[in-house]
Amino acid sequence: MSDTIEHVKCLIIGSGPAGYTAAIYASRANLNPVMYQGMQPGGQLTTTTEVDNFPGYPEGISGPEMMVQLEAQAKRFGTDVRYGLVTKVDFTGPIHKAWIDNEKEIHADTVVISTGASARYLGLESEQHYLKNGGGVSACAVCDGFFYKGQDVLIVGAGDSACEEASYLANLCTKVTMLVRRDEFRASRIMKKRVENIENIEILYNSELHEVLGDGNVVTGAKIRNNKTEEITEIAVTGAFIAIGHTPNTEIFKPYIELHDNGYIKNIPGTSKTNVDGVFVSGDAADHVYKQAVTAAGTGCMAALDAERYLAARED
Repeated sequence: MSDTIEHVKCLIIGSGPAGYTAAIYASRANLNPVMYQGMQPGGQLTTTTEVDNFPGYPEGISGPEMMVQLEAQAKRFGTDVRYGLVTKVDFTGPIHKAWIDNEKEIHADTVVISTGASARYLGLESEQHYLKNGGGVSACAVCDGFFYKGQDVLIVGAGDSACEEASYLANLCTKVTMLVRRDEFRASRIMKKRVENIENIEILYNSELHEVLGDGNVVTGAKIRNNKTEEITEIAVTGAFIAIGHTPNTEIFKPYIELHDNGYIKNIPGTSKTNVDGVFVSGDAADHVYKQAVTAAGTGCMAALDAERYLAARED
């Protein structure tokens, strides 16, 4: 074997609650895991100002702070946490190969995929400002809706997920304004009917979010453009939820790992196993339903335990 190739027992690709939990369990099982954090160390939670629904934090915690703590816990048990992006893999043989930043080659007995999914945004400058630097823009109503209890919010989207999130927000908020870009929903008929029957949801068809308004720190309103008439109106809201979907970060695995039509990794039900022996998946790379930090952490635990059992069986 070349001196430039490193061999590890357990390679964890990606961080976040899934990756760090897998690392904690794998470290405690003496698998000496090596983690490459990926393009967004800490995952989607690093863009979340407050995490209020993760067990064990009665006062809540910021997303970045929670990721720092999880990383410290993984390192405490011996995880080798590294910066770097896995840019290519080869899962054709018994030894799984991965390349870091198109340069360094790693050979691993087991691999845990924890690359997550990236929320889609509209790309507006004002949207990105309040997402990263302020408060009031979110891609997860279940995560952040509680902070807008009794307030007016808007939601952008027309699919089943957008309808589910609008319904969820309607139980918390005084009013939900739903922006649908076309003159009809993409959602199923039953989901469309559900939101139409909720009194405090106002649906605006042929409408797009033109600009998020605020004081620089928090959202105070929004400009909405009617794409038929080009008319722009303003409404007062304290939150803007973008529900136009997520893209799983799974493209590099496509030649080897079975994916669903929407790009999420297929796992054997009740396990973290993929179609490739010794390759496991955790977190939002496989989960297009729940997409919560706590469920991601649970599957990270499963992946580490499955990896440990896989290696133990090989030694028998």
